[in-house]
Amino acid sequence: MITSLPDSIEDTLALLNRGNYIADRSLATTLFLALKMGKPLFLEGEAGVGKTEIAKVLSTTLGRRLVRLQCYEGLDVSSAVYEWNYSRQMIEIRLAEAAGDIDREHLSTDVFSKEFLIERPLLQALRSDDQGAPVLLIDELDRTDEPFEAYLLEILSDFQISIPEIGTIKAQTPPIVIITSNRTREIHDALKRRCLYHWVDYPSAERELQILTTKLPHIGAQLSAQVVAFVQGLRKQDLFKLPGVAETLDWADALTQLDKIALDGDAIDSTLGALLKYQDDIAKIRGSEAAKLLEQVKSEVIQLEASSG
Repeated sequence: MITSLPDSIEDTLALLNRGNYIADRSLATTLFLALKMGKPLFLEGEAGVGKTEIAKVLSTTLGRRLVRLQCYEGLDVSSAVYEWNYSRQMIEIRLAEAAGDIDREHLSTDVFSKEFLIERPLLQALRSDDQGAPVLLIDELDRTDEPFEAYLLEILSDFQISIPEIGTIKAQTPPIVIITSNRTREIHDALKRRCLYHWVDYPSAERELQILTTKLPHIGAQLSAQVVAFVQGLRKQDLFKLPGVAETLDWADALTQLDKIALDGDAIDSTLGALLKYQDDIAKIRGSEAAKLLEQVKSEVIQLEASSG
C-alpha cells in the first residue's frame, strides 16, 4: 500500500511510530523537511543508534521499494552505478560474425545500448515504479574514499547519471535518499551541502526504554528498566566502543532467552558479549565494575518506582 508523504512534523513522528521507530522531535523535523524539500538526508552518529533503520522504516511505512548501497573501501562505479554485460556483448558480436553481418559502427552502437546495461543500486534508484520513487539508502558512506564521494555529487544534486555510451539518465521523480556515516572519517563539505544534516545521538533513558518495550514487548517491566539503566550507566564509562541501541536490544533479548526477570551479577558477566564487542571493554566491566553498576541500577529503579508511585 502506497502512503503519501507526511504533511507535518507530527505526521512524520506518527509515520515513524507506525514502523516502531521511536524518534525525537528534532530528528522528525529534519526528516520532514528533507521529504518536503526533496533533499537527501545525511545522518551521522555512532554505530548502532538507528540510522540505517530510518530508511527501512520509510520504505515499509510509505510502501516504497528500498534500494540499498552498502559502502565499503574500494567501492567503484561498476559495483555502485552500472556496468556493461560483457559476456552478452561478446555473444552478440560472435553471432553477428557468424551471420556475416559485420557493420562495425552499427554493431558497436548495438552492444552499448540499454539492453546490455547492468544496473547497480544508484542507477536502479532513478527508476520509479507503481509504488513511486524508491527509498535509496547509501549506508556507511565513510567507508568509501573521496573519489566515490565526488561521483555522488551529480546524483545528489540533479538526480541523474551520465553514461558516456548512452547519455544522461535522469529520474522522473527523485528518490528519497538517506545517507549514513559512522564518522570514521570526515565527509567532504561539497556532499554535505547537497543534504540536510542530522546527528543521531544515543537516546535518553526514557526514549531507550520506550524503544525497548516497543521492539520487545514480551520483556517484563523490571528487566526492561534495569537493562536500560545499566546501559545508560555503561555509556558513562571510558570504553573503546560504547553500546548502541542495537546492542541494548540484543542484550535484553539474550537475557530473556535465559529466562531472566531481573539483572544479577552472574547474568551480566556471562552475557556481556551481547552488549560489548571488544575484549578489553568486557574485561574492564566484568566482575566488580559490573557489580557496582548493578547496585546503582537497582537504586535508580527503586527511586524511579517510588517517584512514579
